[in-house]
Amino acid sequence: MNGPPPSSFAAFDVSKSDRTDALTVVGLTVTYRIRGRDREVLQDVSFRVRRGEAYGLVGESGCGKSTVAMATLRYLPRNGKVKAGKIVIAGEDVQKLGADALRGMRATTVSMVYQDPGRALNPSLTIARQVSEAFEAAGVARGEALRRTLDMLKRVRIAAPERVMDSYPHQLSGGMQQRVVIAMALASNPALLILDEPTTGLDATVEAEVLDLVAQLREELGTAVLFISHNLAVIGRMCERVGVLYAGKLVEEGATQDVFARPRHPYTVGLLRCLPTAGRSKDRERLDTIAGGLPLPGSVTQGCIYAERCRLADERCRRDAPPPYRLGAAHGDQMARCHYHERAIELPRAASSAAPVLVASSDAPPRAPSSPVLRARNLSKTFHVSGAPLRAVDDVSLELASGETLGLVGESGSGKTTLARLMLGLLAPDAGSALELDGAPLAARVTRRSDEQLKSLQIVFQNPDSALNRAHSVKRLIGRALARFTALRGPEIDARLATLTDAVRLPARYLDAHSRQLSGGLKQRVAIARAFAGEPRVVVCDEPTSSLDVSVQAAILNLLADLQRERGVSYVFISHDLHVVRYVSDRIAVLYLGRLLEIGPAAAVFDGPQHPYTEALLSALPTLPGDGASGEPRQRTRIRLTGELPGPGAMPVGCVFHTRCPRKLGAICEQQDPPFADAGGAANSPSAHRIRCHIPVATLRELQSEPRDDNAGSPTNGGHADDASRNAS
Repeated sequence: MNGPPPSSFAAFDVSKSDRTDALTVVGLTVTYRIRGRDREVLQDVSFRVRRGEAYGLVGESGCGKSTVAMATLRYLPRNGKVKAGKIVIAGEDVQKLGADALRGMRATTVSMVYQDPGRALNPSLTIARQVSEAFEAAGVARGEALRRTLDMLKRVRIAAPERVMDSYPHQLSGGMQQRVVIAMALASNPALLILDEPTTGLDATVEAEVLDLVAQLREELGTAVLFISHNLAVIGRMCERVGVLYAGKLVEEGATQDVFARPRHPYTVGLLRCLPTAGRSKDRERLDTIAGGLPLPGSVTQGCIYAERCRLADERCRRDAPPPYRLGAAHGDQMARCHYHERAIELPRAASSAAPVLVASSDAPPRAPSSPVLRARNLSKTFHVSGAPLRAVDDVSLELASGETLGLVGESGSGKTTLARLMLGLLAPDAGSALELDGAPLAARVTRRSDEQLKSLQIVFQNPDSALNRAHSVKRLIGRALARFTALRGPEIDARLATLTDAVRLPARYLDAHSRQLSGGLKQRVAIARAFAGEPRVVVCDEPTSSLDVSVQAAILNLLADLQRERGVSYVFISHDLHVVRYVSDRIAVLYLGRLLEIGPAAAVFDGPQHPYTEALLSALPTLPGDGASGEPRQRTRIRLTGELPGPGAMPVGCVFHTRCPRKLGAICEQQDPPFADAGGAANSPSAHRIRCHIPVATLRELQSEPRDDNAGSPTNGGHADDASRNAS
């Protein structure tokens, strides 16, 4: 069949689906009462999640993904209501349930895991009390509930579950909190589990562990999953089918492999092109972007809802709303609401993609190194936690050249942000540490730095809401920085302000707006404009895109690359998203427990050989079909790191990574701190690739080219480890 069906959900029998599906949504229309008017935030949304299936729901913030979840559970806010449609969970019509039946369904049939586990957990109750309540809600006695709580915590692979049961949420890491929330959600063995952005903000290894856990429990329990995320790679890994929401409408749906390999709607094509996938870098290719923004709810009353942002749109699109075309695909039917679905894959790229790039081809020589603008020597920082010393940064030395981007990667708690704060002077380093700016000593504390040094080092934070004063207009926020760091006054500031906002692509109409009136992407542009007010030499970017949609992220990454090319600024770029780090970085530094374990050019670090810790980080990366320069992703076997990061007073002797290392040799790792070894590039050069490991570089290269026994977490050929041990000795 190649054409529109009579309705968006005519593909299957609704009455039959009530019995065979975990979730059935038919013609769902939801409105919010805003300023005296009902505005449609979901329009005629229909999809099904079969029993035991994982279904992904993707789209930009504001598209209605979370509203679907809230409507499913009947958790809509007071100003929201279901205007039309039907929601069926495990055969029960949700809209027809009375209060007691609804509570029973939430307790036994459907569960939800939210994005921020810290907000989902009660800070005043122990983990044992909170998880056991989930069992008690299903009618289990308290004593039995506590026993089942212990079993469930073991099931979600929480180490030392007895200790965790006696802990409060703030005493657990983010990944541990998320496992607790998942344990609570699965306590009733629900038929449907709803996951709303469950891995946003988690580092790569913890994210991979959480996803592995969900996949394993889903297989064991046969639970259906509705997975809501803006991370397309995660959806590609976890879900058999995917639906793409745009402005409250389901614009594409099908098997995940089909939708990601050959999308049929221009919006899906645009989202996939925004991703900084393998083989792409800021020097070779700009990320494609989706121009414009989401329409206001209920504002599009004629034609295709995506027409104003679509580069294929014509008068037909603006006049006639496209029906849901159904097409045959490799793994089942694929639906797309586009008149030109056959040409969607040929969507022209954004005009900005044709902008000049730094390097014309991958065969061009690397950028010639310049004198360091920032140098750190033997940088250390020790905190005292509960009376025990914690070395957050341990003897780190590195250089940053003019116009270079240095990516800092590592798990949460590895010391990335502490290192950045030491550079900025927000923390005082330990004795013996030294910082230099343009070859001159840089005072340890920001209060002792000159105005010239202050404006030379700036920061862009992860959350612009916490960095921007909500009481001030955009004009005042940027204007104050200009007045502080430049000699400009009066009309000169206005002229400079106009130039700066134009450079960050911030429309002039937003100058009088306050930050609370701006989207996340616009807020981050304001933060970037403020950071560039004094023509900085170095800008620290601390997770600047982690909370942004892929479309907004692409625009921000392009902007940072443009500003670097135009102004020669250097970046220290911190991120959990290793795809983003690879795209923006010239060199990458890998931190673990404050120790620098690897540093080198981005391509060398990603292509190998790598430190075993870097290898584990990269193995945790989810990839999309076709991800890679050759059109296929490099298949990395998942390496699972056992145990948690050591806490204060328990720092390992010898190699700091030996307690979790899957390639540990033996006593040498436990007793001796390994030196740096050259893994490529000119020795003692800023472009050198260096690895701090007892295993010889040649042996690492050989080991990492072989298949692994994923369950054992150790080299498949034990002889190599023995050889490495002898060579290291």
